[in-house]
Amino acid sequence: MRGLRPRTVAGARRRTEALLLTLVVGIAVFGYVNTGLAVNGELPAGLGRFAISMTLLSLVAHLGVRRFAACADPLILPLAMLLTGFGLVLLHRLDQAYIDRYGGEANAPGQLLWTVIGVAACLAVVALLRDHRYLQRFMYITMAVALVLLIAPAFFGADTYGAKRWIFIGPFSVQPGEFVKIMIAIFFAGYLVQHRDTLALTGRRFLGMRLPPMRQLGPIVTVWILAMLVLVFERDLGTSLIFFGVFVVMLYVATERTSWIAFGVLMAAAGAFVVGSTEPHVKNRVQAWLNPMAIFLPPEQRPPGLISDQSAQALFSFGTGGITGTGLGQGHPELIKFAGRSDFILTTVGEELGLAGVMAVLVLYALLVQRGLRMALGARDPFGKLLAVGLSAALALQVFVVAGGVTGLIPLTGKALPFLAKGGSSLLANWIMIALLLRISDSAERQREADARSAPEPAGVLAGHGT
Repeated sequence: MRGLRPRTVAGARRRTEALLLTLVVGIAVFGYVNTGLAVNGELPAGLGRFAISMTLLSLVAHLGVRRFAACADPLILPLAMLLTGFGLVLLHRLDQAYIDRYGGEANAPGQLLWTVIGVAACLAVVALLRDHRYLQRFMYITMAVALVLLIAPAFFGADTYGAKRWIFIGPFSVQPGEFVKIMIAIFFAGYLVQHRDTLALTGRRFLGMRLPPMRQLGPIVTVWILAMLVLVFERDLGTSLIFFGVFVVMLYVATERTSWIAFGVLMAAAGAFVVGSTEPHVKNRVQAWLNPMAIFLPPEQRPPGLISDQSAQALFSFGTGGITGTGLGQGHPELIKFAGRSDFILTTVGEELGLAGVMAVLVLYALLVQRGLRMALGARDPFGKLLAVGLSAALALQVFVVAGGVTGLIPLTGKALPFLAKGGSSLLANWIMIALLLRISDSAERQREADARSAPEPAGVLAGHGT
């Protein structure tokens, strides 16, 4: 009977996944219909195309996971698909508002194409990467590529909206930082597996904390310097926070030493203070965070460097939405201007779906992070544990810096909200992250089942007296 258990577990998980994906498609189509009825008073013209696209994407993704990762967690794919589908609904709603007010072209069709590419890339990774531990062999090559991608915008990127985070290749733009967060998680997982004993067991105590040994300070100092260089030369606050935060989280998980957390927080605070006080673009964002409403003062009375009303408009949007919102399609998200489709897309949720909608979106992200941490606990190999933690931390940190920025909790960072916001690079990178989580989850469950089959039977069962 034990030989039948893995097939039974895999079948049960995939049935759960199929039911959840059916619900996801229904929710996405309902949102699309509701938007059309609210804005134009009729069913949207592209309803059939959208419904078929979501159905085929969900079906193909489900069949791919059933074929290549049958024991994977059944919630990961539906959560990612629900966030992506909801993002498409929001972009369709925003397209109508922006085109009516400012003209231009629709962005939702392009995002749907990137969704197809992202899901295809996810399935390709799941199919070709049969064991996530294979990535550990290439951790130094991965980090070398990540460093090249990280610094490339500083030399070859264009200054867009005050930051250099894009590389333009003909008509296309690529945001390398979205892929770097995956690469650094792979490198740090491999590095910490090799050196965690030295990092955890050596060092001197000072004021009740065990300080890291000087020989081992090299990696964290290097990461700190790189994060500051990104912040200075590319003026990309969000990528720097995610880059450094992922390393500190993974370092703490690998060593279980709070001194690393304290040391990392102090270094991050010191670097952010210095750069925020000297770099004009970052300083202006801090000024907009501290005095968002000052933009409505006469120009001569505004704080130096305050030129954007986006932070103030975001607060108005959240205030207008209240608890339940104005209704999908019945707000004015276009007042945020160009950023409404990217880092400020959460304000559309806050205005039209209210606090309830914002909390629902954040709960979806929290569930996705929780599933990643859960599979880290279930993984048998240290590399898989740390990689799952790193990927989950990267997602959690990106959601935090984006949501915190638009709600006024922290200064704006300009990062895109995962899965929801416009951006092909972000969507593709996040679907690759989902593929790695699916692979780790599948491997962990298969290993657990193998351990259960190889364990000896209890004496009572062998003697024929067990139940």
